[in-house]
Amino acid sequence: MPEIAGWEDQGLVYDIAAHAGSLIAVVSYFHSDLLRIARDWLASLSGASTTQDARLAWYIIFASIPVALCGYFFYGIISTVFRQPLVIAWCSIIFGLVLLWADRTGSLLRGSGNIRLKDALWVGVAQVLSLIPGTSRSGITITAGLMLGFERETAARFSFYLAIPVIVMAGAYEVYRYVQLDAPTDPLAFIMMMVVSGVSAWLAIRFFLTLINRTGMLPYVIYRILLGLFLIYIYI
Repeated sequence: MPEIAGWEDQGLVYDIAAHAGSLIAVVSYFHSDLLRIARDWLASLSGASTTQDARLAWYIIFASIPVALCGYFFYGIISTVFRQPLVIAWCSIIFGLVLLWADRTGSLLRGSGNIRLKDALWVGVAQVLSLIPGTSRSGITITAGLMLGFERETAARFSFYLAIPVIVMAGAYEVYRYVQLDAPTDPLAFIMMMVVSGVSAWLAIRFFLTLINRTGMLPYVIYRILLGLFLIYIYI
């Protein structure tokens, strides 16, 4: 939007606010699931039997390692070379079509109880592609889940679970950079950005999970293609 509208970049502190709002939305929406997963994981560390939820906690951790490593080592390239409107445009179109293909060809039979470590690692490796702007972190991880035969809701829920460590890591790094800059902050603007981000993210999760089994991925694919074509029209 700043590129299209000619606005000044909003600054690092508001990126932090947007990440904080998104994190609060994901945690609040899935709080009961996350409490159960955390409880079983901690119990397994104390010697209790390992449940599927305890394994899911490990899967989330292991699946987050590839994107953490790539984000750390390639941040300079990602934040400069890849952050171009035409990169966003082509990635929106290409990975939108890949999402449609995965939705149409996946078996959609595997539920959350069927997630295995190799599945989580595959989704985690796919998540690395989301470092390229326009790919969409949720889009590429849901695509990977559908390719593995997961039900749409299972693929979506696992994708949202994976958002938590990614947002925490990105936000922590942005806080570190912000402290180094020692830039001024408008507290009211920060709070407003966080609230708007949190509410919009919560509503997006709510409606996406409600509609996903009725509509499939086609509406989101159409949106991505239209967005990509619009950006190509503007910048070519």
